[in-house]
Amino acid sequence: MNYLAIADDVQLGENVKLSKFVNLYGCSIGDNTKIGAFVEIQKNARVGKYCKISSHTFICEGVTIEDNVFVGHNVTFINDTYPRATNSKGELKTEKDWKVEPTLVKKGASIGSGATILSNVTIGENAIVGAGSVVTKDVPPNSIVIGNPARLLKTLHNE
Repeated sequence: MNYLAIADDVQLGENVKLSKFVNLYGCSIGDNTKIGAFVEIQKNARVGKYCKISSHTFICEGVTIEDNVFVGHNVTFINDTYPRATNSKGELKTEKDWKVEPTLVKKGASIGSGATILSNVTIGENAIVGAGSVVTKDVPPNSIVIGNPARLLKTLHNE
C-alpha cells in the first residue's frame, strides 16, 4: 500500500527523505531535505536543500523556503490576505479570481512549531520564529521573534 501522494510534476532532489502520508504536487524539493508525515506542499512552492519540514505542516502556493531551513510541527503558511470563498457574483472562487501573495523564508531560518506565517512577508537569514507565533510582517535577519503578532525578542550576534 502506497501512503505517498506525489504528483508527476514534483521535482525531487537527491536523497530527499519522505515520511508516509505526504501530499506533494507541482512543487520542488532540494537535495537532502526531509519531509515529515502529513505534510502538504502545493504547486509553485519551493523548498531548498538540507531543510527539515516537520509533520503536519502546510506549505501553500507562493512559498519559497531557501536552504538549511527548519520548519517545526504544524506550521501553516498563508498566501491570501483577504480570503473569500465566493467572488462578487456569489460563485465559488477559482484561480482566476485571485493572485498568489508570496512568502520567502531565507537561508538558515528556523520556524517553531504551531507558527502561522502570513503572506507578503520575508523571514530573514538565520532568524528564529518562536513556537506559536503569528508572523504578520518581515522578520529581520539574525533575530528572534515571538508572540501574536510576532515581535522582536532579541537580535542574534555571530559567535
